[in-house]
Amino acid sequence: MASSSTHFFLSSLVFLMISFFQLSSHQQLCHKDEYLALTQFKDSFVIERQASTRPKISLWKSQGVDCCSWEGIWCDQNTSHVIRLDLSSSCLFGSINSNSSLFRLRHLQYLNLALNDFNSSKIPSAMGNLSRLIYLNLSGSFFSGQIPHEISKLSNLAKLDLSFNLDHSHQGLLELKRSDLKNLAQNLTKLEWLDLSYVGINSPIPKALANMSSLTHLHFDQCGLHGKFPIDIFQLPKLQVLDLENNWELSGSFPEFHSHSQLRALNVGNTTFSGELPISIEMLSSLEYLDVNSCNLSGWVPPSIGNLTKLHVLNLPNNSFKGENAPFFSNLTQLTQINLGLNQFTFSEVPSSLASLTHLIKIDLSYNHISGHFPSWISNLTNLRQLNLGSNMLQGSLPSSISKLKNLETFFVYFNNLSGIVEFDTFLELKSLKYLELGFNNFSLVIKTPTNGTIPKFKRLGLFFCNLREFPYFLRNQSELNVLSLGSNNIHGQIPSWILNLSANLWALDLSYNKFTRFEESFLVFPSSLLYLDLSSNFLKGSLPIPPLSFLFYLVSGNMFSGEIPPQFCNLTSLQVLDLSHNNLSGTMLQCFGNLSSMLVLNLEGNNFHGPIPETWETTNQLREIKMGQNNLHGRLPRSLGNCKTLEFLDLGKNKIKDIFPSWLGALPELRVLILHSNRFYGTISIKVPKTNFLFPKLHIIDLSDNGFVGTLPIDSFARWNAMADLDGENTTYLQAYKRHLMKNLLVIPFVFPYSMTITNKGEKREYPKILEVFSAMDLSCNKFDGEIPEVVGNLKRLQLLNLSNNILVGPIPTTLGYLANLEALDLSQNKLTRRIPTQLTRLNFLEVFNVSHNHLTGPIPKGQQFDTFENSSFDGNSGLCGMPLSRKCDYYNSENLPPASSTSEGNEDSGLLAEFDWKLVLLGYGCGFLIGVVIGNIVFTRKCEWFTKTFRIW
Repeated sequence: MASSSTHFFLSSLVFLMISFFQLSSHQQLCHKDEYLALTQFKDSFVIERQASTRPKISLWKSQGVDCCSWEGIWCDQNTSHVIRLDLSSSCLFGSINSNSSLFRLRHLQYLNLALNDFNSSKIPSAMGNLSRLIYLNLSGSFFSGQIPHEISKLSNLAKLDLSFNLDHSHQGLLELKRSDLKNLAQNLTKLEWLDLSYVGINSPIPKALANMSSLTHLHFDQCGLHGKFPIDIFQLPKLQVLDLENNWELSGSFPEFHSHSQLRALNVGNTTFSGELPISIEMLSSLEYLDVNSCNLSGWVPPSIGNLTKLHVLNLPNNSFKGENAPFFSNLTQLTQINLGLNQFTFSEVPSSLASLTHLIKIDLSYNHISGHFPSWISNLTNLRQLNLGSNMLQGSLPSSISKLKNLETFFVYFNNLSGIVEFDTFLELKSLKYLELGFNNFSLVIKTPTNGTIPKFKRLGLFFCNLREFPYFLRNQSELNVLSLGSNNIHGQIPSWILNLSANLWALDLSYNKFTRFEESFLVFPSSLLYLDLSSNFLKGSLPIPPLSFLFYLVSGNMFSGEIPPQFCNLTSLQVLDLSHNNLSGTMLQCFGNLSSMLVLNLEGNNFHGPIPETWETTNQLREIKMGQNNLHGRLPRSLGNCKTLEFLDLGKNKIKDIFPSWLGALPELRVLILHSNRFYGTISIKVPKTNFLFPKLHIIDLSDNGFVGTLPIDSFARWNAMADLDGENTTYLQAYKRHLMKNLLVIPFVFPYSMTITNKGEKREYPKILEVFSAMDLSCNKFDGEIPEVVGNLKRLQLLNLSNNILVGPIPTTLGYLANLEALDLSQNKLTRRIPTQLTRLNFLEVFNVSHNHLTGPIPKGQQFDTFENSSFDGNSGLCGMPLSRKCDYYNSENLPPASSTSEGNEDSGLLAEFDWKLVLLGYGCGFLIGVVIGNIVFTRKCEWFTKTFRIW
């Protein structure tokens, strides 16, 4: 009996075990068709193994025949169908099309193919057949082309990530039509997470997105969005993250926020959002990240921002925020990063309320108006990694206590008034220090001889204007440098070969404004990593060094290089800025310059080039600035310059160009500055309005002086030059070429190249390296224009400088000139003008220079306002004029007694503009040229004074 019972028990146990294993086998083994689909999918790719990555897919065969047990695959426990496939970072290389076996996995709910290389193939339209998908991630995988509209059929999607599909130059590969974005918004009603960063949408955001009530995360970084942002999107009830960064033409403003908002991160950086931060921002009680960098925001930062006690990152740089104190910082105890740089804060000291924020790892207050001493309490913020107080008004000494900041990686104090003696050894104690900028202060930097101590490995080192006389000893061992700036010192002699080979990763080298005379080696080999080289303003001679093909910026102006431009420059297809100005270069210009499609700035002025201007300028070029003045160029202007649709600045002055007025340049939609002075242009200025109605739509600086133009002044042109008529007193930006360059490590580096002019002022040549966009000027002097000055000139209310001198103009001075409320200099000398000086000109409260000498004017000189400041020379050569400041008194008994003009403020809404900028204008005498008014700079060179140099000329 016992034996029978034992046998029964063992038999039952065996049966149960067999049943268990059969049941387990049935639950674990994947379906054969899905097994085949997965193996075929795997075999369709090349596996590019990397040392740091173990491809999941490479282990499948070793993991048995049950695909449900393979790495990256999950099956439904009940049906054994594959429902989840995660092959992210699996080193896949190849392409996918709609016939791929992947689309036989019809039960998929989760698909992640991120961070592979699908070789610029298109996203297959069959992706829309995976109707059960809840999660789809194709980010960073080199997909390209139009996103198929079939994606909008995936109505169950909760997360869609198509971001960061970039080519090898870091440009977005994917595109999405506006209609397809609208369909996504309307059909994917369950969507919680949408990331289309770097997808080229290039349209306004459809309002339908404001109806996606399930959204928690919305990312549109660098999508080319424009138009006005739908304000209702801010009010989406579940929205936690809103990222609109790097959509430079996307405008909008902030709404009044409500307490129900769940926003944790808000990023509208690098957009054109405007207005002020609302006081109601304190309602965003969950906010941890706020980034509004490089917008058009202004006003005071509301103190209510101090109530955002969960805030970790406060990023407000490059706006027009202002304030005199910031007590609200002390409440932000969780703050780790604060950036208020490039604003208008006028703190009397670095805010001491920051001293209690012990979690801070980054402080950036650069480019403000912060005064006082360098704060000693900074040394107590021992977690600090980045400190940027550059470009302020700090004074006093730099305390040695900064050596206590042992975690410091970045330390910038450039452009301040710090003084005393600074021992470089102080920074050598900061072993984590990677980025150091000390330039343009008043202290003496002492670099001692080598010691046995360990020197930090810098990545960026700026020692410009530190009165160095030789290369610092420690540079030879700086093998990790990315950026080295030693400009504006007194280093002389030869440039050693080792400086060009410091680091395999050196991409920027600035040795400008020193006293170098030659290179150590006659045949230079630049490192392939180098992108930016500035050797400007030295004493370098010989032939131009030939840069590698990788160069983006090549700046060698102000040297003594000679010979012709080597033809190898035609191979620099990546070159964006080429500045060879003010050397002794000769020969003809390379014809290929108009074919370099990446070039933004081409500056060849101040050399000895001869021959014609290059004939071919391709429609694909991106040129913003062309400067070829002060050469010996001749011939006609090539009509292909009309292909330069992005051109903003054209300077061909002081050459021997012989042509009629280039009215066809009026079709260039962005042209702002046109300088053609001192050439051999001839004929009338006859401008026919093209069918497009373009007629220099943005032109606001024009210099045609010292040519052979004849006929009457171009009335129709004056009536249509709207940029000279529109007042924009709030715009304080500069004329410049701007380029954001994305490095290989995805670091975005902005490069700014201000447009500049060189003018002659009172016998001295001055260089003005920056020009405000609000500045407007017209110089038509030293030609043979005849007839009367048209009254329509009075419509050009933006003009600050007007020079019509040395022509054959007749008739009266138009009274309408009294409407030019911004006018600072008016020169009508050396003409044949008659009648009285209009009393309306006394309205011009900014007028500092007035010259009507050598005409046929009569009657009393007006009195009052600026006219009481002008000297005799302004009125010489008019025998019929009388009254102050001339010694000839008026006989009011025999002439009309004109009373002094009444003071008026008509047309002076912007009367505080120049006072605010604190730039002074001076104009004197006769001759050709005009004054450049609202500009920055004061680099003076003396030259022989001739009679025509008493006024200003752009060279």
